[in-house]
Amino acid sequence: MKERIVIGTEQCRAEIAWLGAQLESLKDAGGREYIWQRDPQWWGGCAPVLFPMVGALRKGRTVINGRIYEMPQHGVARRREFSLLSHTETEAVFSLRADELTKQQYPFDFELQIVYRAQGASLTTLYRVLNRGSEPMPYAIGGHPAFNVPLDEGERFEDYVLEFEKEETASCPAIDMNESLIDPSRMTERLHAARTIPLTHDLFYGDALVFEGLASHTATVRSEKSGHGVTMEFSSFPMIGVWSARNDGPFVALAPWCGCATRTDENDEFAKKRWMRTLPAGQMEEFSYTVSIF
Repeated sequence: MKERIVIGTEQCRAEIAWLGAQLESLKDAGGREYIWQRDPQWWGGCAPVLFPMVGALRKGRTVINGRIYEMPQHGVARRREFSLLSHTETEAVFSLRADELTKQQYPFDFELQIVYRAQGASLTTLYRVLNRGSEPMPYAIGGHPAFNVPLDEGERFEDYVLEFEKEETASCPAIDMNESLIDPSRMTERLHAARTIPLTHDLFYGDALVFEGLASHTATVRSEKSGHGVTMEFSSFPMIGVWSARNDGPFVALAPWCGCATRTDENDEFAKKRWMRTLPAGQMEEFSYTVSIF
């Protein structure tokens, strides 16, 4: 197994795997680990990159240019080994290009570059999507970093809160438990003129909280006991998912998304899914989010 790529500053240290270009560790100067360490009892991931699909497709299938394709949940990128384009003390740039295997599930000549950049106590993740083909390319993109909750011994999950920068009144759709599809006909209000949601495990027994249309551009998970936590700036993305494992997982994922699981009121046309992007031939788009640890 290849060694992880390491970048950092005096205030944080990040380690990124070649497989999926996934962030697998983010520590502060004192060695406190912020990233969930993939225990399969709850969840075997850390911070997967979601491309060209966010979430699940109905029956794992979609229609692209009149043809049915099968694609796993969250797309193809997280299961492929990336190449390393450049590496400095504070920045690493990874790349994944389409090949015959990816085209069996997603028939486009893409390149996905992922830039990790450390500055102070913050790590920025930038997704650079390039259309190397000759036709328009529909795609979704998103992150899924999960953070240890609790961070420190002697704390409980319930010592933590989810906090947005602005007061919000927001409802989240139900998630169909059989196919993991979003059901917008069943909405639950999660915030009413408020910024904060106390974290409890039962919040996630129905799967993720999916927010869109928020006024806030940052979300924070922090301990009301120790004061430690993380803040994510996600202004590049129209949606953010907040998730933990249904069996009382000791972590919370903050997932900035451009795109989402198939909705129960949608058909299976890939290009027409909610928040799907369409990139013209030869063009490039970028999306980024920044995690600050404290």
